[in-house]
Amino acid sequence: MMTRWLIFMSMAVLAIVMAAGSGPAMAAGDNAGTRQLWQDLIGGAKATEQAFAPIETRRRAQAARLATTARSRRGGLFGARRNGARVQTARLMAPPPVAPPRTIDPKYLPAVVAYDTAEKPGTIIIDPQAKYLYLVQDGGVARRYGVGVGREGFGWSGRVRVGRKAEWPRWTPPQAMRKRQPDLPKSMAGGPNNPLGARALYLFNEGRDTLYRIHGSNEPWTIGQAVSSGCIRMRNQDVTELYSRVGVGTRVIVL
Repeated sequence: MMTRWLIFMSMAVLAIVMAAGSGPAMAAGDNAGTRQLWQDLIGGAKATEQAFAPIETRRRAQAARLATTARSRRGGLFGARRNGARVQTARLMAPPPVAPPRTIDPKYLPAVVAYDTAEKPGTIIIDPQAKYLYLVQDGGVARRYGVGVGREGFGWSGRVRVGRKAEWPRWTPPQAMRKRQPDLPKSMAGGPNNPLGARALYLFNEGRDTLYRIHGSNEPWTIGQAVSSGCIRMRNQDVTELYSRVGVGTRVIVL
């Protein structure tokens, strides 16, 4: 571009020179001088372009970089929108994050603690607020276990007794529970996947089943929480131990 511009300017200068020298000398036609002047002008133009070529090249490269940056900035958000489906698909295909291990707070593990009560040894006392079950023992102590209790609206209190015991009990959800959760089975055989866990103590009041249980759980990480429909849940190993320590007729007090 610079060469063409210089040639144009050279032609203009040459035209001016020829016009100024249109007298007899020029009329005689110094053609050799004219050609030499023309060649000198073009040669000078080319030399000038070669001198400025690196600068021009750098200018063009810089302009190209700026244009590319501008296009990428304009297309960034829109490109993400255009490729939204592809990006979302990639996310869906990615493996799910590994869930942190579900553990129980150590404070809910079994322990023998000082416990002042007028109740006889062998009595079960449940404190829903603290999420503890106490099995009263001699000497002013109790065997304490962490438990899960009824969530809001499903808590209760009172005095009942263990009406019967069962190992790996069958679970039959009460009608009211199935009405709240229609997807529940009518009944489920005992086993590791059964919500009642390894053992169950059925709580009765004056010979009638209250539908509340002290039972194990296949979700031990919920111990220490208010998540049940009113039953008292324990770790399987803890309810198995309690099961071996109490019998039918044991008094149970829920504070």
